[in-house]
Amino acid sequence: MADYLQAVFLGVLQGLTEFLPISSSAHLRIFPDLFGWGDPGAAFTAVIQIGTELAVLVYFRKDIWRIARAWLLSLFKPEYRGALDARMGWYIIVGSLPIVILGVLLKDVIERDFRNLWIIGCTLIVLGLVLGLADRIGRNEKVIKQMSLRDAALMGGAQALALVPGVSRSGATLSMGRFLGYEREAATRFAFLLAIPAVVGAGVFELKEIGNVGVAHAGEADYGWGPTAVATVISFVVGYAAIAWLLRWVSTKSYTPFVIYRVLLGAAVLVLLGTGALTA
Repeated sequence: MADYLQAVFLGVLQGLTEFLPISSSAHLRIFPDLFGWGDPGAAFTAVIQIGTELAVLVYFRKDIWRIARAWLLSLFKPEYRGALDARMGWYIIVGSLPIVILGVLLKDVIERDFRNLWIIGCTLIVLGLVLGLADRIGRNEKVIKQMSLRDAALMGGAQALALVPGVSRSGATLSMGRFLGYEREAATRFAFLLAIPAVVGAGVFELKEIGNVGVAHAGEADYGWGPTAVATVISFVVGYAAIAWLLRWVSTKSYTPFVIYRVLLGAAVLVLLGTGALTA
């Protein structure tokens, strides 16, 4: 029963933080340690993120269907190849390549070394400041229709930095989008769409690790299929609400509150590590 109660909390935490530029993976690493539950592990984190990506699929279902249809038609009908939706399909594919390739090559490092809380505390602060700088100097001159293959590749490269917990997939992508001059809403929408292949792929790839006795690294909790499924469902429900809220927020507000939160959380983690209240 304790595992299921923890799974409920972690599902809510994942749903609330996945789409905000504050790093859901960092929160899933920090808060269980604060409560003495142990690190839930990279596999559990990757699998319950499928729930939040299913929320993206439902929320943007019309956009996704339109993009997928136009992209498939463009493979056989030249007249579709210049359409925005067809090009957007290629942009998502190209932008997804960096995180997929690095995720496979660095799997062991990601699951072991990158989950160190010293690294997470530092990345929360540094990438938070980068997000604040990008939002301040971003020119708000590009909309989604002006997306290019170069910009998609650069935003995909930024997304790959999120293999390090604390970076934030959405935060890194949004930062690059703002540096490139995209409006907040345009950068946010593309960040949501770009995350789908990477997150779903990573979750499916890690499914085999769930419930395997002895797979968890030292210090990790060993959640089975039941708690993992509960956390995934809850992350879907909470994540869906978070998408709607964030899109409304970014249409009129800046990312400053998220920057402040990241810096404060990162600093708190470093202080707790320094005093011995947390262990890396």
